[in-house]
Amino acid sequence: MHLPFRGRLKLLVASLTAIILLTWLYLLAGNLENGRSLLLSPCLSETPEARVLERVVLESRVREMEEENRQIRLQLNQLQGTVGQPADGGNYGNAAWGASADTGPEDVENTAEERANHTECPRSPTILKCELIHVACVCAGHNASRDVVTLVKSILFHRRNPLHFHFITDAVANQILSSLFQSWMVPSVQVSFYDADELKSEVSWIPNKHYSGIYGLMKLTLTKALPSDLTKVIVLDTDITFATDIAELWAIFRKFTDKQVIGLVENQSDWYLGNLWKNHKPWPALGRGFNTGVILLYLERLRRIGWEQMWRLTAERELMSMLSTSLADQDIFNAFIKQNPVLVHQLPCFWNVQLSDHTRSEQCYTEVSDLKVIHWNSPKKLRVKNKHVEFFRNLYLTFLEYDGNLLRRELFGCPSQATSESVRLQGALEELDEDDQCYDFRRERITVHRVHLYFLQYEYTPAGDDTDVTLVAQLSMDRLQMLEAICKHWEGPISLALYMSDAEAQQFLRYAQASEVLKNRKNVGYHIVYKEGQFYPVNLVRNVALRNANTPYVFLADVDFLPMYGLYDYLRKSVVQLDMAHTKKALVVPAFETLRYRLSFPKSKAELLSMLDMGTLYTFRYHVWTKGHAPTNYAKWRTATTPYKVEWEADFEPYVVVKRDCPEYDQRFVGFGWNKVSHIMELDAQEYDLMVLPNAFMIHMPHAPSFDISKFRSSPGYRYCLQTLKEEFHQDLSRKYGAAALKYLTAQRNI
Repeated sequence: MHLPFRGRLKLLVASLTAIILLTWLYLLAGNLENGRSLLLSPCLSETPEARVLERVVLESRVREMEEENRQIRLQLNQLQGTVGQPADGGNYGNAAWGASADTGPEDVENTAEERANHTECPRSPTILKCELIHVACVCAGHNASRDVVTLVKSILFHRRNPLHFHFITDAVANQILSSLFQSWMVPSVQVSFYDADELKSEVSWIPNKHYSGIYGLMKLTLTKALPSDLTKVIVLDTDITFATDIAELWAIFRKFTDKQVIGLVENQSDWYLGNLWKNHKPWPALGRGFNTGVILLYLERLRRIGWEQMWRLTAERELMSMLSTSLADQDIFNAFIKQNPVLVHQLPCFWNVQLSDHTRSEQCYTEVSDLKVIHWNSPKKLRVKNKHVEFFRNLYLTFLEYDGNLLRRELFGCPSQATSESVRLQGALEELDEDDQCYDFRRERITVHRVHLYFLQYEYTPAGDDTDVTLVAQLSMDRLQMLEAICKHWEGPISLALYMSDAEAQQFLRYAQASEVLKNRKNVGYHIVYKEGQFYPVNLVRNVALRNANTPYVFLADVDFLPMYGLYDYLRKSVVQLDMAHTKKALVVPAFETLRYRLSFPKSKAELLSMLDMGTLYTFRYHVWTKGHAPTNYAKWRTATTPYKVEWEADFEPYVVVKRDCPEYDQRFVGFGWNKVSHIMELDAQEYDLMVLPNAFMIHMPHAPSFDISKFRSSPGYRYCLQTLKEEFHQDLSRKYGAAALKYLTAQRNI
């Protein structure tokens, strides 16, 4: 009776074995067709994305065959349950089959034997949902400060974790980045700054030929510069662009062995192999060496092994023969690793795809999805030679021009610590009535705009005689053509605030870098106020320019006016003659206009008066808004040889020279209307004397009407809200200055 059953049992076992064997042969053939063999470990796949794709395909195919296998096992188990133990005493019990076939590798009930024999690739290390990721950068100067913003954008775009940026900066980068992050207000982002000047003595003794200068050596000092309780950090160059979530890179710390303290990608050029040219002698390195554009630093372990002393000893030893570094800190890191190879964890090369000329970077990726980090480590930057450079350039430009306001999003499930400023703004927002007809105007007043100070190189030290004057103005993209002309007319310092989108700011950068006039002027501070909201926040933008003037006096102008030739020197002399240092005065520069796009600019007051008589020039806005400048008293100005005082009148809005600590513009006024009028009113309330200069003038150049003046003219609602804001301003002025401010309310009612 047992013989037929044993035969059937053997047949089922043989069938099961054959099916399993055929399944894997099928999979093997399928993968060979795709150029990949299962004889190689899937863990050696070129990229994590490729491994995931391959696994999905494999699992799909295996599931198809497993259903058939399960049916066979079911039959086998039923037969075994019917006959009990086989005659030969062999054990074909359910337990063995159940553990090996009915439970998958993801099942927590797997037997110890199953888990021990399981050969699935280890899953990529993960990090906790809200784990804080620390990122460090060395950043010095205006250009690096621009570059690091693009890096930060690429990180913020992909990130799902809270971040803490640590910036080692000079004074310039500190001013720029601290202002930027303060106004950016990105949730779940902390920023700390460390003074590079305090670290210079640590590395200044090392001769360095690299274009990065002393700042290119600063990464060696991070164990000392960063907080002592910070255990690990990702260190990045400013010319890096992320194409993935930085958490994936942070997770690699968990792959470090107990001895590894630093993670690096192999250098993709032949630099450290030597013989690139006659007498080329690079610093010692392990194989091709490592690139330090992306570093995982296990700070806790580095401090434990005495990193500061170790790198110093390495540098001192090698400098005896090398005399200087060629690639800054990278040379010293590589010499250290050459002596201590057990301390380095080699990262896959897609974590630092190096786009310098003649590199092996193309071996790091086969598809777009392979890319993780792009490193523009050539002095040529975007002009570097690479087969796929156009793709890389477009990826970089995407983040370069990306609207940073969109990165202010909250992280789901990771509540951020509210700052006092965000709490204040939220409270102010909740106080607004959304049914108010002027809600949008009031909402604009509490909008925080991102501000990037000193977007271009700025080098200016005010004159030592305390008479220096900065021309202060604001503009948007449609007035960009005025910049060159203003620079030709005004040789002194200029503080300009530009209201632009991220993309427009890059257009401006290209325009300025292509202009010989602008390129040669280092005393012009360009401050970008990034667009947000539906109104032009003209007075907020003016205040940014005003706050960042660094001379004792400011000339508050508009960008569509050209100052007379020599006005800068004339104003400095007037500051002394009128004793502005010890008195409260506002010097009025008379304003004129031309309706001609081409104008032979008058070189003197006499020439201007002649053009005025011929009708080539006019007093400013005499035919549309006489009240704005009538109190200047142009008739008196024609024959005046000394400054004369004028009284404030309603709607007076002259262009004036005042001390830098003058009142700021009232930011409730946005778009068109009353933005300068309210400022002159407050100067008068503070008892400034309005003094007209007899030999100064400026001329308004024609341009198309602004979008805001068109809205003012066409929208009754706009005009109603402007009138409402005027009345509220009068009330605030009365509360601030008491009875002295009543004249403004009376004057307004008499209009």
